[in-house]
Amino acid sequence: MIRGYLSVFRSYWPMLLFGLLTVFIGNFGQSFFISWYGASIQQQMNLSAAAYGSAYSGATLVSGLTIMVIGGAVDRLPLRRFIALAGAGLTLAAVLMWYAHSLWSLIIALFLLRFCGQGLMPHTAMTAVGRYFSINRGKAISVAGNGVPLGEMFLPTLAVALIALVGWQQSWLIIALFIPLVFLPLVFWLLAKAGPSEADSQAPAASARPADFIDGSRRTVLADGRFWRALPLLLAPPFIVTGLFIHQGFVLHQKDWSPALFASAFVLYGAVHWAASIFVGSLVDRYSATRLFKFMGLPFVAGLALGALRDGVWVVYAMMATLGIGIAMMGTIANALWAEVYGTKHLGSIRSLFTSLSVLSTSASPVLLDAGMDVQTFLLSMAGYAAVGVVLAATAFRSPAVS
Repeated sequence: MIRGYLSVFRSYWPMLLFGLLTVFIGNFGQSFFISWYGASIQQQMNLSAAAYGSAYSGATLVSGLTIMVIGGAVDRLPLRRFIALAGAGLTLAAVLMWYAHSLWSLIIALFLLRFCGQGLMPHTAMTAVGRYFSINRGKAISVAGNGVPLGEMFLPTLAVALIALVGWQQSWLIIALFIPLVFLPLVFWLLAKAGPSEADSQAPAASARPADFIDGSRRTVLADGRFWRALPLLLAPPFIVTGLFIHQGFVLHQKDWSPALFASAFVLYGAVHWAASIFVGSLVDRYSATRLFKFMGLPFVAGLALGALRDGVWVVYAMMATLGIGIAMMGTIANALWAEVYGTKHLGSIRSLFTSLSVLSTSASPVLLDAGMDVQTFLLSMAGYAAVGVVLAATAFRSPAVS
């Protein structure tokens, strides 16, 4: 397996590094990074937790809807131009965070962070990688997707260090300078070094797959009944993980787990996420994403049911490890699925549709506890949702291509 990755990296390292770095830089707009600034923002702007939360949720919702409209432009614009625009937007977001002095300026900054960071950067990377690779698409998507666990491991420490050294707003000025001075020149150089795509650099018989000749569009997706049967499972991972992490205080209290215990389990979650994504990438290239898709929800069913029905310190580690496997499967399989089933010509438009729906699903999960359910019901409800998604997915994509 490792030998296969090394072979792909030797041949196509510029595009693989482009994908990895672009996903990594998008972490500046992810919740796990922005959350380190929440307390400082609320204190300086005299905002209540409810006001800050509403601003953040509103910015996230609007960014998700905007991606549905703008994301398809990656299919029409040259990649260098599109990544330059996304980088400019993320730079502007960081500048506005540095300058923010009112609620409205904060909302605009958060919108641009979520839209360009959480949204456009990984969207651009995964679209470019999915289109560039064919027979090693699973491995390539896995490598690019590892920008997320790398960010989870290193960026919180960076945020804490920058806040301690220069303050929360000045740290955003450093980020704003880093993007145009370091990130964009580096990815432009990598794109210039990248040669022909995998399909163009190898013999057609070796590189072409049925999906490479499909011309599916967003309209094709919306008219495809298989997509709607697959959608509940596709949305399960972001919905479940967001709900669990947002309500972690409630879960820890009722399960009698300490924050320190959960923090150590989160490290395991990140490590398993990284390792499993490497393994799943090889499986996708061997068996195809369409064949593996229906198994994607099983780790969520097992982990959440275990967390609901058993107690003890070991349970939190087992639950987080299985969730790490599930998230790894989702990141690699789902991103490869669109190219296999609908082709790559309109891949950006199709991915932007799914990205928007994923963002909307994450905005729905925080209301799970409004009915006053206990932790067992909470976890079992999410496990049941994943199980229903698995059943529906078994009737969805059974072959790679549509005509």
